[in-house]
Amino acid sequence: MDKSLKSACIGEFIGTALLIFFGVGCVAAARVAGATFGLWEISIVWGLAVALAVYASAGLSGAHLNPAVTIALWKFACFDGKKVIPYIIAQILGAFFAAAIIFFLYKDLFVASELAENIVRGESIGFANVFSTYPNAHISVFQAFTVEIIITAVLMALILALTDDGNGVPKGALAPLLIGLLVAVIGAATGPLTGFAMNPARDFGPKMFAFLAGWGEIAFTGGRDIPYFLVPIFGPIIGALLGGFLYTRLIGKNLPCNCQ
Repeated sequence: MDKSLKSACIGEFIGTALLIFFGVGCVAAARVAGATFGLWEISIVWGLAVALAVYASAGLSGAHLNPAVTIALWKFACFDGKKVIPYIIAQILGAFFAAAIIFFLYKDLFVASELAENIVRGESIGFANVFSTYPNAHISVFQAFTVEIIITAVLMALILALTDDGNGVPKGALAPLLIGLLVAVIGAATGPLTGFAMNPARDFGPKMFAFLAGWGEIAFTGGRDIPYFLVPIFGPIIGALLGGFLYTRLIGKNLPCNCQ
């Protein structure tokens, strides 16, 4: 691995770890520490987490922080294909590491909450949903898959819109905040359906940690017959590719600077 790619992977690790540290930390505070956070507050924290993580890592790696974004940028924005797998590995490891830190900080509160609610870790999802996303009990796996495709398509299309030099929108220091606001409003609008994963690393890394921390197989299945962990992996990837395609075809190529 050359020095520049190594630095970029460090940036992706740090950025994704910060994203999960703030986001999962907020959910842990609400679930096991009694913090009175509602949907909007949690969505705002996730959005600010994205913005801060981008500020921290953009200079090193471009701050993808999301395998779905990395894959879409490779497909539609000339991102070097040789960097895709290293970026994704760094993102998953960063998410896993941050989930472990949050668990360490809140460990005693997890135990106390499980005792108070007579929850046996691993027999139900319980507090595993602090770390990663699971669907609303009233929607099917297919519906959850569709939700993740749609919201990630919206996310990716608007990321491209906010970072396209030809689109005439503010760039530079304001872009990360706008992307964070985008994540927050998506979360507020659709969070109760699937937990708005939109990011395979954000979901799979913490799920791996929850599996090792005692939740076992249910961390991956979510108590469903179909292993639910596949939904927040493939749904966002398909959605990001769809969003990238729609942006480039419907907006990008029709911008004045791109018209032939």
